[in-house]
Amino acid sequence: MLKANHLKVYADRHRIKITALPLPTCPDCHGEGGCWIAGAFPEMEACGCWADRRELHVRLLPLTAWDEPPF
Repeated sequence: MLKANHLKVYADRHRIKITALPLPTCPDCHGEGGCWIAGAFPEMEACGCWADRRELHVRLLPLTAWDEPPF
């Protein structure tokens, strides 16, 4: 895994995956990625600085099929 500015890059022999990270200069979440919504059941709402951006997947090698059952 490699982090470059506001992107996270993951690579293995089967895929390359590039995802967005929260922007550290975001005025809404201050780089934390979201904010808590108050109420009876508090939950975290994702900030648009990273959640609204697309992910990029590049498939390299196909996954091999197993010749035997897992158990």
